[in-house]
Amino acid sequence: MTKIEALSAVTLHVADMAKSFAFYAALGFDVHYGDAAAVFSSFRLGPGSFLNLQAIKGSPGTGWGRVILHVDDVDAVHARALGAGLRPEKEPEDAPWGERYFHIRDPDGHELSFARYL
Repeated sequence: MTKIEALSAVTLHVADMAKSFAFYAALGFDVHYGDAAAVFSSFRLGPGSFLNLQAIKGSPGTGWGRVILHVDDVDAVHARALGAGLRPEKEPEDAPWGERYFHIRDPDGHELSFARYL
């Protein structure tokens, strides 16, 4: 039996690439491919992992779930989001399952959770 080794990428459909690209760039995502005018853009999340954006004309912009991203400093990402004029859903907090985290929605309603193990 073949074993799944890793998650390579998540691709999110976006209605407005320029708006979405600016959102992710403001949070400090590292551009791997594409730009604000592209139909497809990719951000490197770490070794071998990517978050992709694909512009879909008429995308409803309702989001579909949650992507959880582990970072080295949850509070610093939260402060960066606030400094860029973005609106996280709440302040970072320590969860009973052993993570510090906060959530923020991108322009299309996709929820991102930035977390770190306690």
